[in-house]
Amino acid sequence: MPLQRRVPKFGFNNINRVEYKGINLDILQTLAEKSGSATMDATYFVTSGLVSKNAKIKVLGRGELTQAIEIHAHAFSKSAIAAIEKAGGKAVTL
Repeated sequence: MPLQRRVPKFGFNNINRVEYKGINLDILQTLAEKSGSATMDATYFVTSGLVSKNAKIKVLGRGELTQAIEIHAHAFSKSAIAAIEKAGGKAVTL
């Protein structure tokens, strides 16, 4: 049997894909209540143990915020930006 038929075929892996570590708003709300911090950036997420130091961060919109928090991340979902601004906070893209 020819080699191309003996070797199994698998899916396509895009080498240009950017992997994000997702963090939801409900997790950010619990962190803000515990620490009382008004700004959250990449180093804050690393020290709290949510992401590794080389990970890219994307804030997702599950949950809701009740405090005005300034969040610095690599990407935001549309619902997360709306919820952050509704609470009086600020979404800053790195």
